[in-house]
Amino acid sequence: MENYWLETAKKLQAMAQSGLAYCTNQYDIERYEELRDISADMMSKYTDTEITMVKSLFCNETGYQTPKVDIRGVIFKDNKILMVREKLDGAWALPGGWADIGLTPGEVAVKEVKEEAGLEVKPIRLLAVFDKKCHPHPPSPYHVYKIFILCEIVGGSLRTGMETSDARFFGSHELPELSVERNTESQIKIMFEYLENPNKEAMLD
Repeated sequence: MENYWLETAKKLQAMAQSGLAYCTNQYDIERYEELRDISADMMSKYTDTEITMVKSLFCNETGYQTPKVDIRGVIFKDNKILMVREKLDGAWALPGGWADIGLTPGEVAVKEVKEEAGLEVKPIRLLAVFDKKCHPHPPSPYHVYKIFILCEIVGGSLRTGMETSDARFFGSHELPELSVERNTESQIKIMFEYLENPNKEAMLD
């Protein structure tokens, strides 16, 4: 039920933002602003985030609202997968982050792996596009698409970055504590399926 109200709040926020982007009637603008405030209040309560923080995230955005895109690089070596330890929560994740304007998904994966783990890689193929709401992540104020891209090491050496405190390779049966906001155990297990079966088709949702 909690997730239902959070999803409802996100839909209300999207409707309000779109209405404010296209509407010209002052009375309708006021109604959309009130709708946006209601959605921000709901998000604050269901994500345990200060209302001022929620409003700073959402009320300054303009235009038609679309999902955010998170891109993760998937790198294997000696049958183990590369993970980085996030400074923010002390847990582990595949290297990656928000998509950047002006960069392709593959270029984002290359950039994030270099910045977070020190390795130079090249993108090989798309493994999966997941909708965050379909996986056991904690509640989030954003609607997020997650893109997983298989990459091959071409240079560099393991090192930490500004947002990471460690970088290592882990086997499928020795996974560390995961940063479930960024990736779940079931998603990591799916990535290992591509190591076992390189011909496995890309997954959706």
